[in-house]
Amino acid sequence: MKEITISPVTRVEGHAGIKIFLNEQGEVDSAHFQVVELRGFEKFLVGAAIEEAPRITPRICGICPSAHHLAAAKATDQIFGVEPPATGKKLRELLNIGQFIHSHALHFFMLAAPDFILGYDAPAEERNVIGLARHSPEIAKKAIAVRKFGQRLTEAVGGKPIHPANALSGGMSAPLTEGKRAELVTMADEALTIAREGWDLARGLLDGVDTGVGAVETGFLGMTRHGLHTTYEGPVAVLGPDGGRIGSFSGEEYTNFIEEYSEDWSYLKFARLKGGDYYRVGPLARLNIVEKMGTEHADAALAEYRERFGTVTQATLAYHLARYIEFLTSCERAVELLSDPGITGSDVRIPVEKVVNRRGIGIIEAPRGTLIHDYTVSESGIIERCNLIVATCQNNYAIDRGVEDMARRVVENGTLTEGAANRIEMIIRAYDPCISCATHAIGRMPLRIELVRR
Repeated sequence: MKEITISPVTRVEGHAGIKIFLNEQGEVDSAHFQVVELRGFEKFLVGAAIEEAPRITPRICGICPSAHHLAAAKATDQIFGVEPPATGKKLRELLNIGQFIHSHALHFFMLAAPDFILGYDAPAEERNVIGLARHSPEIAKKAIAVRKFGQRLTEAVGGKPIHPANALSGGMSAPLTEGKRAELVTMADEALTIAREGWDLARGLLDGVDTGVGAVETGFLGMTRHGLHTTYEGPVAVLGPDGGRIGSFSGEEYTNFIEEYSEDWSYLKFARLKGGDYYRVGPLARLNIVEKMGTEHADAALAEYRERFGTVTQATLAYHLARYIEFLTSCERAVELLSDPGITGSDVRIPVEKVVNRRGIGIIEAPRGTLIHDYTVSESGIIERCNLIVATCQNNYAIDRGVEDMARRVVENGTLTEGAANRIEMIIRAYDPCISCATHAIGRMPLRIELVRR
C-alpha cells in the first residue's frame, strides 16, 4: 500500500482528510472527502432552556456565529409564538449582512484569490495571504478594510464582534443608536466602493480556467423572496438537477424535502432530497434560484455572470464569482438599511411570556448556505431534541464527488505532486466549507490527503 500525506490542506476552516485509492495500474479507483471529528452541539443543547439557544449556538463557530445566533433566535420566536417588530427584523437582517460581508471578503480575497492571482502551481510558501499581500498589496489592504466593516457591523448590531448576543426571542435586546448608524453608514459607503472596484478583478478570476473540473450534477436549495435574493426571511426554494422548481418550504415541512444520512468514511452527516437526488446550497445555489439580487450593481454583475454560466450552472468553480456577487449586494444592502431612518427605532422586541409551540424551526441563509435549527422543547421550555443542518453537511456529497473528479484528472502513475494536491484542495475551497460548524474536534486533527494503492 502506498500512502502520500498532505498535512494540512490549507485555506479551509476546520480539519478533514482525503483518501485516494489506486488500482494496480496506479490509476484512481475511488476518492473520498473524509471528516473524522466529533460533533456535539446537538447533545450539548439538550437540557438547556430554549432561550439559551441563541447564546450557546454562536460558540459553534467563530466564522459563522451570527447565522447560528439568528437561526436559533428565529426558532425561539416560534416556540414563544411571537413575531419581532419591523425594526427588530431590520436589525437582524443587518446583523446577518455584516457576517456575509466579513465572511465572503475573507474567503474571496484571502483564501481563494491566491490560487488564481499567484497561480495554483506557485510554491506553497508563496501561495497564501502573505504572498498575496506581497504580490498585490492594494488588494490585501482593501480586503482588510471591508472585513473590518463587517466586524464593526456585527459588533454594533449584535453586541459582540465574534459571538453576538443581542438577538433573542421576540426581536433584539437593544436598538441601534444614531451615533453608531452615522459611523457605520460611512464605513458602508467605503466598503461598497471597494466592492464595486473589486468586480473588475472578480469577473476575470476564472479566465483561462477549466470550470468543468469538479462539477457535480445536483439540485439546488436556497432562500428567495418574490424572486429576490434574501438572507434572513423567505421561503426556501428547491430545484431539481434539471433546474426545474420542485417546491419550497419555510418551516417543519423541510422534512418533506430533505433527508439526512451517513456514510462509513466520514463522521460528517450528508443530506439529500427525498427520492434520492442530491443538492447543493450556498452562493452558487442561491444565484441559480433567484431572479434578481435586488440591488443595482449586483444585478449588473449577475447579468454578466449569467452571460457566461447561464441561468442555472453546475460549475463548482463558479461558486467564487457567485460569492463575490453576494458580497457586492451585501454592501449595497448595508448602505440601504443604514440609510433608513427607521433602523434606529426603539421598538425592537416583543416580550415573551410562555411556551406556545413545543417545536420551533429557524431557517436562515448563512454565507455557506441554508442553515436549519430545529428544536423540540418541554412545556416549560427545556430543550428535549435539537437538530442542526448546516451548509457543509448539505454540500458534503458534492465536495466528495468533486474531490474524486479532480483526483482522477491530476493523479498520474500513482503520483500526487504538490501542484496536483492543491488542485484537489481548490475544489474543497470553492465551497468554503466550515467544518467547525458541521463537526467539533477533540484535540488536534490536521486535514491530510492519503494516497493508497490497493
